Amino acid sequence: MLEVADIFRLHGPAYREKFGDRMLPSHLRAMQDIEQCRTAVLGGQVYLCEPCNEQRYSYHSCKNRHCPKCGNEQANEWLDQQQNLLLPTAYFLVTFTLPAELRALARRNQRTIYNLLFRSSSQALLKLALDPRFVGARLGLVGVLQTWTRDLRYHPHIHYIVTGGGLSDDGHWRPSGEDFLVHEKPLAIIFRAKLRDELKKCGLFASVDQRVWKKKWVVDCEPVGNGAAAFKYLAPYIFRVALSNRRLRQLDEHGNVTFQYKESTTKQIKTVTLPAEEFIRRFLQHVLPPRFCKVRYFGLLSPSNRHLLHKARQLLSPSTAANLKPENCEAPKTSAPRPGLTCPHCRGPLTWLGPLAPRGRAP
Repeated sequence: MLEVADIFRLHGPAYREKFGDRMLPSHLRAMQDIEQCRTAVLGGQVYLCEPCNEQRYSYHSCKNRHCPKCGNEQANEWLDQQQNLLLPTAYFLVTFTLPAELRALARRNQRTIYNLLFRSSSQALLKLALDPRFVGARLGLVGVLQTWTRDLRYHPHIHYIVTGGGLSDDGHWRPSGEDFLVHEKPLAIIFRAKLRDELKKCGLFASVDQRVWKKKWVVDCEPVGNGAAAFKYLAPYIFRVALSNRRLRQLDEHGNVTFQYKESTTKQIKTVTLPAEEFIRRFLQHVLPPRFCKVRYFGLLSPSNRHLLHKARQLLSPSTAANLKPENCEAPKTSAPRPGLTCPHCRGPLTWLGPLAPRGRAP
């Protein structure tokens, strides 16, 4: 099966030769990790298959969060760790999109703009929800940043899973409607104003096309069911990379890469073909800054407000809350025993012989 790593190994050297002096260190690191993932360079373990009388090798993963081959099991682990955050109420998916006029600025100042995007959108939603005409209470939010469209274009936006109700100042739980949380139009206006103010504070306002402040901004809000369903919906956004290997279809002799995607409006499967250089460029523009936190919690779900979350749970489900302590911010981590490895050819058991030393950077 064709992999992103194959494209990087074949066409990455030419890309680095042409653009290496302008590439971010995080982009260079991501390319190196993806190329070396699960190869002898990173070392691994050596096993013996007695029925085949041959040695088998299991190489280490690179553990880079942008690698298509790593992190497949993390979504389920994350879901297990969020059990103490669930409330027995309806939930909503609210999406804030950065306008096209601000995307070039975001590419040049990724860490700053992404942080401001989180801050402005969360504050806008929490502020509007406090209005008695809507919920009149403090909501709980968990948001994840995503920067791509399905054809790998640059499109920064944040998905929030939001509680359908909140805790009021007088200590009561105020539910929202099952199918309505807040109006999108005033929410977009507040979001636009807050981001504008933040850009003024950090000195980036002058470099923005001023027409963006007069256009309508895009904010979507829709119900997504109960808490378990909502978090399950969000989990893939957290650990998904810009492009998975299974979407790749062809790398031809001319260096053109073909991959498929599902169009969001028609739900039809389409294909796009790009030169390898353009494919690598599109992929790398979604590599996040080092140690950037793409998942954040606000309102009732903020780590500093877990005592309020516990109170909300007591109001909604006293019997459940009695078994949970307010200081618990995550469910205890559990690790299932790893099943025994089997030979890929005969499916017989493998006997561990020893480690295989890495030849390059250890994962």
